[in-house]
Amino acid sequence: MAKTWILLRGLIRESRHWEAFPALFSQQFAGDTVVTIDLLGNGEHYDDKSPRTIEKMVAGLRDELSRKGLRPPFHVAALSLGAMTAISWMNDYPGEVAVGVLMNTSVARYSPFWKRLRPQNYRRILFDGVLKGDALAKERMILQLTTNLISDAEREQTAQRWAGYAATQPVSKSNAWRQILAAACFRAPPEAPKGASILLLNGGGDRLVDPSCSAALARAWLVSLRVHPTAGHDLTMDAGTWVANEIKDWLA
Repeated sequence: MAKTWILLRGLIRESRHWEAFPALFSQQFAGDTVVTIDLLGNGEHYDDKSPRTIEKMVAGLRDELSRKGLRPPFHVAALSLGAMTAISWMNDYPGEVAVGVLMNTSVARYSPFWKRLRPQNYRRILFDGVLKGDALAKERMILQLTTNLISDAEREQTAQRWAGYAATQPVSKSNAWRQILAAACFRAPPEAPKGASILLLNGGGDRLVDPSCSAALARAWLVSLRVHPTAGHDLTMDAGTWVANEIKDWLA
């Protein structure tokens, strides 16, 4: 039976930041529908105000799916902040998500703040990310911090494309702060959400979020964790084929 996959990106990111991954994923899951959704304040919703809580992000997501005529149950593959949104969705609306694939995420209940966002990155994220006026310099910094396995040439080409995305659908500083606040305050449930099969995927070379955050969540919830030994935080940019293959193998 054909499934509907929902792809959710992370902090101050939008659907276009998936780059080639949705097409690659569709090839692996031929016959399924693959849908990318922008959270409020990002992408096509850049003019909207980002919620201050993950729970309200879920409300906006569910409203959009309803407007698009998409009905649960869904299969969800989500990265970072998107994965926090998926956790809240699975927990608060049992049965709407049949499968949740959570990539490079972290939650307050199981990991301290200094592992959820590594301290050596605080200054760069604040001054070269949130407060930086130069979109190209900001995207270069983000890619340097979140990718390990793409070439310098590809990183530069991607940064230029992403600066173009920021020019057409810019995330405001206030929305960036709201998303950071929502992520920082999000607390996962003490048990794995009922009614959903959950897989954790992690980049062992993540320099933004300590990989131990995924391991801690996997231990607490007794769910599967698969680790790419060298990929960074942007797991689908570094190892998109690996991600799709791991999901397919796990579901089989």
